[in-house]
Amino acid sequence: MPLIAGADFGTLSVRVTIMDTDSGQTRGSAIAPYPLKRDPADPLLAQQSHDDHMTALVKATREAIAAAAIDGSDVAAFAADTTGSSVVIVDENLVPLDDYYLWADHRGHREADEITALARAENLEALKWCGGTYSHEWGYAKLLHFLRHNPDKRDRVATALEHCDMVAATLCGITEVAQLPRSVCAMGHKWMWGAAWGGYPPQDFLERVDPLLAGINAKLEGRMGTALDIAGTLSPLWAERLGLRAGIPIPFGAFDAHWDAIGSGGKLDDIVNVVGTSTCFIAIGPTDTHLVPGICGAVPDSVVPGATGVEAGQSATGDIFEAIAKRAGTDVTSLVGGLEHRGPGETGLLRLTWDNGDRTVLVRSDLGGVTLGWDLGHTAADEMHAAIEGMAMHTRIILERMRSCGVGTGRVINGGGIPQKNDVLNQIYADVLGEDVYVPTTSPTGVGSCIFAALACGAFADVQEAQARLSPPLKIFHPRPEARAAYEELFALFRELYFGFGAGEAVDLSTVLPRLRAFRLKASDASVTKTSTPSSP
Repeated sequence: MPLIAGADFGTLSVRVTIMDTDSGQTRGSAIAPYPLKRDPADPLLAQQSHDDHMTALVKATREAIAAAAIDGSDVAAFAADTTGSSVVIVDENLVPLDDYYLWADHRGHREADEITALARAENLEALKWCGGTYSHEWGYAKLLHFLRHNPDKRDRVATALEHCDMVAATLCGITEVAQLPRSVCAMGHKWMWGAAWGGYPPQDFLERVDPLLAGINAKLEGRMGTALDIAGTLSPLWAERLGLRAGIPIPFGAFDAHWDAIGSGGKLDDIVNVVGTSTCFIAIGPTDTHLVPGICGAVPDSVVPGATGVEAGQSATGDIFEAIAKRAGTDVTSLVGGLEHRGPGETGLLRLTWDNGDRTVLVRSDLGGVTLGWDLGHTAADEMHAAIEGMAMHTRIILERMRSCGVGTGRVINGGGIPQKNDVLNQIYADVLGEDVYVPTTSPTGVGSCIFAALACGAFADVQEAQARLSPPLKIFHPRPEARAAYEELFALFRELYFGFGAGEAVDLSTVLPRLRAFRLKASDASVTKTSTPSSP
């Protein structure tokens, strides 16, 4: 059976993995970074360069080939996933007119609010299927922001692409808009595309949002496809650059979270928490999945054909952990060390993890992180523990919303790049959720792209057969019975504050800090008792 290669474009780097479809083993892997452009004067800006992405892809691919000690011509197929909501505006030759609006770029929040307001007023069907709110992270909002703020480039705009489609088109040597691969995953979740209502939202609706969007849907033409469809073949130019063989198949791309869900072993009815710089929750639901308010879209065939992909998310996860460590002048590993001995709510701190806004279920970019319960004795490790608990409790809110609509009733899997390095996080998630949490024993990052590369060259009959061979085995974190009552109490408080600060629900604020202080004092009393208890003779 053949060798295959898959690329996973994350927020700060691309990983290329080469796997053996016979043994299921990884033969070689390499990572190459690229810069993230921020502006201290505009905290909402986050951009990256297409050229930087492709330069890093070349470097990582060649290093993965070297690490595998193979001839690149032996690779039978190549597939790539990318971050979602990373949008680039291009001219008629598919040359970028500016850098990508990365997923973390929130400059389009006003445009998103305008789209949402009109869509609600007109009862737009497409809006119902993306949770009832059009996000500041998504395509039309970013495209409209570009048109409003770049009048000198408007007449050169030929189309806009999601990162996964731009990569596939580039590798295949596609230069015509009409021939562009358009991922059902990308356009369904971020551009309100749906086969049920004939494609994109009505053109006249978009023009009522802003006349600058006149004719825009025609510019978003192309070939719609799923992960099992072929976008094209690797062009001679990019074959030479990558060190691969020209003509190998390249499937349509998709978002990293969706393919990570498959690489993590996700199956029908599972929810996969893809925990990285942010978290994407991917539920693999049946074809008759119902509407779920506040999520990032329910899109048939977006993960795998024959199932509905339901996406939700947290706008920052690993980024919050890194920020806490950076402020303390240390690293995440050092701060997490020893936290396994902490009890539920033991710090007396409660963390609302809105440092980069709320993606689900409130869909509000204007929120900020909150930590309540500070006293003079708290440390950065205390804040880290509270942040992990906050992430877990926000995760519970999201999962409860999904499950209330009949979605994600199966296993909870912690995928992504963080869970393999953070057992404390996995155990707290199991305790807060009150159920088993499954975690791949090795990183699933890049495995999903390898699975779809393998299917593109016919190495396996279907996704399930490919998962059985290539996905890592899972270990299980069981909830600790002794943590249940305390986390139920803490979650009740978290839920009050989440919907109080975020949705204006009534909260008796006079009780909040005393309730948190009670957690801290209870832990302190238990520690004193344990220390002072005499040993048996």
